[in-house]
Amino acid sequence: MNIKSLLLGSAAALIAVSGARAADAVTVAEPEPAEYVKICDVYGAGYFYIPGTETCLRIGGYIRYDAGFGDVGTFDGANDIDRQDGGDNKTWRKNTRFNLKTWTGQETELGTLKTYTETRFNFGNGAGVNGAGDAVDNPAVNKSVTLNFAWIQLGGLRVGKDETPYDQFIGYAGNVVQDTIIPYGIKDTNVVSYYFDAGSGFSGVISLEEGSDTTGATAIHGTIDSYVPNVVGGLKYKGDWGAITGVVAYDSSYEEVAGKVRLDVNVTKELSLFVMGGYGTDDNFNDASLALPAHGRGFYKPWGGNWAVWGGGTYKFNEKTAFNLQVSADDDKNAAVAANVAYTIVPGFTITTEVDYVHDGKFGDVDDFNWTRADKKNSWGGIVRFQRNF
Repeated sequence: MNIKSLLLGSAAALIAVSGARAADAVTVAEPEPAEYVKICDVYGAGYFYIPGTETCLRIGGYIRYDAGFGDVGTFDGANDIDRQDGGDNKTWRKNTRFNLKTWTGQETELGTLKTYTETRFNFGNGAGVNGAGDAVDNPAVNKSVTLNFAWIQLGGLRVGKDETPYDQFIGYAGNVVQDTIIPYGIKDTNVVSYYFDAGSGFSGVISLEEGSDTTGATAIHGTIDSYVPNVVGGLKYKGDWGAITGVVAYDSSYEEVAGKVRLDVNVTKELSLFVMGGYGTDDNFNDASLALPAHGRGFYKPWGGNWAVWGGGTYKFNEKTAFNLQVSADDDKNAAVAANVAYTIVPGFTITTEVDYVHDGKFGDVDDFNWTRADKKNSWGGIVRFQRNF
């Protein structure tokens, strides 16, 4: 065998082996076209189309860490039992919250179809006092999950779990953390509401509501007790200078009426001020089902006496730093001040440090149920809040 024959034989063998391997090769299918998420900018930033639908979805929320300190009450520190000697110790009032929100929007022949949900998950300790005001064991634990919002809205019609327009439509009492030391409403309720825009800055709302119960110092039994709903109505005029708003509510269970009027003024780009006054009747606030004496507080009039007032404002030093103030008082000689500085470290992450003061005008009065749950007539406290919004 010469060299030429050897080379030709080797080449033929290599071709045969290559052909055999080619016959065994796996054929890779072409990839399917990918369906990318489409941005939906009709309803604002953060929305995207749910794949295969015309519905736009947005997901957001916040994570919050609160540390309260000072006198024991609903707005500051806590009590606990000393592990070694069983004594009464003051301690932090802590809470961590994960808040999850969803929004949807879709255009229909009857108008915009929207939904909103908000669910809160909490871990922390409580006030650490029993009904007699004595310290009790106060561990940090997982708290119950709460559904704060779950409503559907088509055009102006809204149904579901919402905050009553008695609070939401007129606005909350300032940008302080503890804005309800003198309470101005109890928010949670099921609603059938209708919002309308009359043009030229005028808008309004009418709402049929179920109410809700609260526990603790005020012991308000606020859920309707028949087929007759609570009724809320509101009107607003808004301009570049600010707004003026009024709301009125009828409590069907107790047959009482309450209302609030509010003025907002944009003094400058840096300074905004507000004042809000409330008045309500309290002739029928005896709760036979709970065997409670008259304490003059209801779902739409949770303040003491017939009238209450709140005022304050916000001053923005710069894009990152703002000072917020609220002062409040009611007919039962209760008074409170809350002030804070909110500093945005980076966009979406804010630290707020607040100081609060409350004067309990009827401290120790059994009929008033010690509404602040404070341990003295004049109490000081505060809170440090870390919050990341997304």
